[in-house]
Amino acid sequence: MRIGELAARTGMTRDTIRFYEKVGLIAGRRLANGYRDFPPEAVAWLQYVRTAQTLGFSLAEIARNSEELRAAPDAAEALSALFEEKIKVVDARMAELTTLRAELSARVSTGCPLRAAVPQEGAAQRRPPR
Repeated sequence: MRIGELAARTGMTRDTIRFYEKVGLIAGRRLANGYRDFPPEAVAWLQYVRTAQTLGFSLAEIARNSEELRAAPDAAEALSALFEEKIKVVDARMAELTTLRAELSARVSTGCPLRAAVPQEGAAQRRPPR
């Protein structure tokens, strides 16, 4: 199928499909007239790419895992393994964000939010003047 039909069937633009071809996510052959020709399974693959992006996978991750997924005897099992790996990455990022949130919260209303909220030596003993 030509790129225009593939674009219509996937809801993607021709430019997006050309970009995916450029980065190696999809391959089409060139016809004698120079037009791109894509196999019918390209529709399902591009839908997978979009779904994977929605689930937080980068194009680099999708490209890196594409051959593994296509060659896997059980694609569902291979995908489950990738999802488990991604969950670990998400959990680690959530932990980082929790730490960042705590740091930001500690700096709110400190007078100088860019200065670390570290108690100075002897600060607990000083009292404000009356």
